[in-house]
Amino acid sequence: MRNWLSEFSFAHPWLLLLLLGIPVLAWLKGKFGGTAAVTFSTTSMLAEIGSRQRNRAGAFLAGLSYLALALFIIALARPQLGRVTTRVQATGVDIMLVIDVSRSMLAEDFTIGNSRSNRIDTVKLVTEQFIRQRPNDRIGIVAFAGRPYLVSPLTLDHDWLIRNLERLRIGLVEDGTAIGSAIASAANRLKDKEAKTKLIVLLTDGDNNAGKVQPLTAAEAAKALGIRIYTIGAGTEGEAPFPLQNAFGRTIYRNVLVKFDEKTLSEIATITNGQYFRATDTNSLRKIFSEIDKMEKTKIEVERTAQYRDLFQYVLIPGIACLLLEILLSQTVWRRLP
Repeated sequence: MRNWLSEFSFAHPWLLLLLLGIPVLAWLKGKFGGTAAVTFSTTSMLAEIGSRQRNRAGAFLAGLSYLALALFIIALARPQLGRVTTRVQATGVDIMLVIDVSRSMLAEDFTIGNSRSNRIDTVKLVTEQFIRQRPNDRIGIVAFAGRPYLVSPLTLDHDWLIRNLERLRIGLVEDGTAIGSAIASAANRLKDKEAKTKLIVLLTDGDNNAGKVQPLTAAEAAKALGIRIYTIGAGTEGEAPFPLQNAFGRTIYRNVLVKFDEKTLSEIATITNGQYFRATDTNSLRKIFSEIDKMEKTKIEVERTAQYRDLFQYVLIPGIACLLLEILLSQTVWRRLP
């Protein structure tokens, strides 16, 4: 991946510290002034003779001198405009996110902020954060309920990936939990890729009760393809509040017993040299994705080249112009007594 960027800089930025001396110079000149050319016993007779015009003229001429000096200092620092080329080469981690969208994912035993949230909305939020933390990895998404379906193939366009993730919802396919078929579908997307590391992150809140492929069979096939699987069991232990519609169309909540096959999820991870995690709340789910992110870091090679063009002449010429203008005005329109 190659990026081009225009970059402004200074070849000798430390010279800009000299700009701090200009206010000091102006203060010293105002405090001590120059040597008097003509001495008067009293200045009262001159108080009303062109004082305002003379003060404005002196301030303007001094301003031109200080501006010219500032521009000369900036020119000495050598401002430059460069075209910087950055080439980023990732050594390869391909990740398929496999997300359960069965009806049980509507259980509201998680939180977002201070509000109660269902499992699917929480999973989408934390998954988006995980995707944004890995900008150099190709990531794809498979969702599943009674059967798997492709949400996004492997891609580096993570903005497009996240837009597809946001559209994920319950009810797009028939209900059920086809864990084995979902693993097989994700593995099929990874099998022909040349990435050094291939991962499946499987998140579910139930046990396998649908599909044509058994979970452990799919795990063995994934292992043969060099794919590692991290499994995440989402949901509280025991009962969880589940939204239902009553006869009047209002939403009510009923505690529903959560059936969970931790043994199978753990075995899937063990077979493929992965790891099993249990997420019982939003914070634990975030920590799990963060831990996976740390364990599977992408190696990145960055090559940076730059071509710079000097801009000092664009500062030096106005500085010379200010100095010449100050000399011209001081010797003509606003000429002072010798």
